Amino acid sequence: MIDVHCHFDMAQSPETYIADNEKKGINTIGMTNLPSHFCIGIDHVKLYKYIRLALGLHPLLAKEHYKEYSKFKQYIDKTSYIGEIGLDFSREGFSTKEIQIKSFEFVLDFIKEKNKILSLHSRRAEKEILQMLLDKNIQNAIFHWYSGSLSTLRNIINNGFFFSINSAMIQSDNGKKIISEIPKGLILTETDFPFIENSNIINIHNYLSQLWSMSLSDVEHIIDSNFKKLISQLNS
Repeated sequence: MIDVHCHFDMAQSPETYIADNEKKGINTIGMTNLPSHFCIGIDHVKLYKYIRLALGLHPLLAKEHYKEYSKFKQYIDKTSYIGEIGLDFSREGFSTKEIQIKSFEFVLDFIKEKNKILSLHSRRAEKEILQMLLDKNIQNAIFHWYSGSLSTLRNIINNGFFFSINSAMIQSDNGKKIISEIPKGLILTETDFPFIENSNIINIHNYLSQLWSMSLSDVEHIIDSNFKKLISQLNS
């Protein structure tokens, strides 16, 4: 199984959480919200085969970003994964819109010559994120928990970016509509632990099995192939 977006550093016992995923062979990419969080966990995560840690600057913590830029630069070569990053122009994040844009641009400028995979927070800012990715010629990115318009979704699809879907999306009409529009070859799975209660990748596989009219093993094969295709870009 594949979990490309979770926050295991926020678990009550991160060590237990990742040890369990390692035992089950679940490819797990843990997000961090700030570089100072990343530096706490990276040495421990390196001990595992299936567990990876991403370097992040979460948009809802934008007021803290300027203090973290040096740490972001310091740790950039310690991981192939960047997240959680992006923009949030919802009511919750709108007051820091300009700081977020500056910070996101800082990240894209700094990593555009490096081979990294990005996990993107894009709430109410999907068009802006897509345009910035294209302007900076960023190619390897995953739109985490996409909730924007179908027209922007199609533009993102046309540019070949991936999407990670979760249990919450298969519980809502809008989420189901979005999933139905995404080509099979661009779908990955996530839990977004701990923000989704009882998040379960098996439930997502079951939903996709019904949606795509295929066996669970075929669904798992497609998700696995998509993940392998994504990470193969790290060696190109």
